[in-house]
Amino acid sequence: MEVIVGTAGHIDHGKTALVKALTGVDADRLPEEKRRGITIELGFAELDLGELRIGFIDVPGHERFVKNVLAGAHGIDLVALVIAADEGVMPQTREHFDICRLLAVKTGLIILTKIDLVDEEMLELAKLDARGLVKNSFLENAPIVCVSAKTGEGLPELNKALRDAASKVPARNNNYVARLPIDRVFSVKGFGAVVTGTLVSGEIKTGDELELLPAGKKVRVRNLQVHGKDVENSIAGNRVAVNLGGINTSDIERGMTLAPPGALSPTRSIDVQMEVLPGSARPLKTRQRVRVHLGASEVLGRLQIIGEANGGETGEISAGQSGFAQIRLESEIVAIAGERFVIRSYSPQITIAGGTVLNNSAVRHRRKDFAEVKKWLEEMTAAKDTGDKQTQLKLFLAAAGEHGLTATALQSRTGWRDRVLGETIQTATGAVIDAGGIFLDRENFETLAAKTVAEIESFHQREPLARGMLKETLREKLFSHLPVEVFHKTLHTLEDQKKILAEKDTVRASSYHLDLTSPDQAIRQKLLDIYCGAGLEVPVLDSALAEAAGESSVSKDHARRIAQLLLDSGELVRVSPELLFHRDEIHKLVQNIRAFAGRSSDRLIDISIFKELAGVSRKYAIPLLEYLDREKITRRAGDKRLVL
Repeated sequence: MEVIVGTAGHIDHGKTALVKALTGVDADRLPEEKRRGITIELGFAELDLGELRIGFIDVPGHERFVKNVLAGAHGIDLVALVIAADEGVMPQTREHFDICRLLAVKTGLIILTKIDLVDEEMLELAKLDARGLVKNSFLENAPIVCVSAKTGEGLPELNKALRDAASKVPARNNNYVARLPIDRVFSVKGFGAVVTGTLVSGEIKTGDELELLPAGKKVRVRNLQVHGKDVENSIAGNRVAVNLGGINTSDIERGMTLAPPGALSPTRSIDVQMEVLPGSARPLKTRQRVRVHLGASEVLGRLQIIGEANGGETGEISAGQSGFAQIRLESEIVAIAGERFVIRSYSPQITIAGGTVLNNSAVRHRRKDFAEVKKWLEEMTAAKDTGDKQTQLKLFLAAAGEHGLTATALQSRTGWRDRVLGETIQTATGAVIDAGGIFLDRENFETLAAKTVAEIESFHQREPLARGMLKETLREKLFSHLPVEVFHKTLHTLEDQKKILAEKDTVRASSYHLDLTSPDQAIRQKLLDIYCGAGLEVPVLDSALAEAAGESSVSKDHARRIAQLLLDSGELVRVSPELLFHRDEIHKLVQNIRAFAGRSSDRLIDISIFKELAGVSRKYAIPLLEYLDREKITRRAGDKRLVL
């Protein structure tokens, strides 16, 4: 078993000395740290207790370096809250403890150091002070271990307490993609760029291709080390050093994240649930500029408060209260739903709040939508708290509306690995619509389908003589901003439900029936009479329409729509844009041509023979032959046609 223990506590309370007494490793590695005698950067050490291996993250105690504390605190399994017995609880003790609470650390222990400097009475006072600090918190019942790094007193008891605390650490969740927030970057001669961090989820193997975010650069894992030893793979919870190929050290910064290519996306806007520390001097307010510490990153952002816990909309969250907000960030970060973060004030830099990311792809909310947004955030909070993945999935799809989300977009929001995402989609089949890889919430899809039927029915009212609405017109009107897969899925679903009838290029409502008025019936019959009586020497379309419309005092456009009905029914055949023929005349022509070809040795005809067979001039012969070619009744063979 392996756990990550983070030290926490005020400056000069003996955190680094304690780690050295336990492991033999001086976590202060920088020359400046040696010279000044204080911890500035994160330090790392390992304690091997046989079946238990502990990775220590030693953090600075000085208030100026709290941002370095936060860069390492995100990955710890349990906290060792260090309090010097000769000083008791101090300001950074409180701030470090607040940070652990805000990051939802679940377990830990309290260590009273420097007991060689105090008597029993002073030690008891220090214990009372510590108990007062952790009252009503996750450390309320944690053991207090008294040690001296100088004399070694209490170290065996501390080892036992660490074992006991480690046994209470829950197993890392295996539902998420590999994610390594980078808290240290350096170069090794002959190897190149090396990054370190706590692998918070997933697994990384030697040879893997990963993506460095938010830069979006592809890198390759050359080598892995866990506690200074080469390994082939690293699992969630490991402190890992990764030798990267394909990138220079200068292109990597603390706060970046390694993840599988395409699995996660950077963001500048997150919707969150927030809690303000009881000791905060001021409430959090809309437009307030804050420092956001998430993973190993620190970015600036501005708040938009979305109501208060009591349902009000005063634009603030008071000390000791919780509520919802949107944080608009000044630079990109990588976050997933459910990830914890800490808020510090812009100036002075003091820890004031923290919370949970609920939506890492948030859009800017209008005040009038706050009630609806708040309801969504409340439902997402409940789903995250209970681990209800189906509800989380449906909420993300509901927020996406008619656009839906691809599996890749869903993964970037949830951080779920492929298997977990696939299983969740499958089990939510009744509530999720798969439109060719675009997933939609059923309610949104049904609303879109209803709008589609309504639009087609409205078209029928506007154009009662039209055979149906052109599919392309429908797509441009309702689906131009949506993926084409959603358009096709909507039509297919409505066809299956027998609500519409789709033809080659048109679509009509199943309830639509064409009922011509008596005047329209007369025009229809007049057109049939014109084309039937003309044989193959038909008038051009405009002339036929003028003749048919003239007797009924309607416009040529109205007559044209009735002619289109005859074309749709197949009673008339369009040979060229201005030449229509009665189907019976075309049928007789085809029979005559095939009969002639049957008597011919080579089945060939030329224009002169065709004109004679059809009884038409060249004006009609050329368009008719081209039509027969298109219909695959004839085929050009030089200056002749082969009858097929």
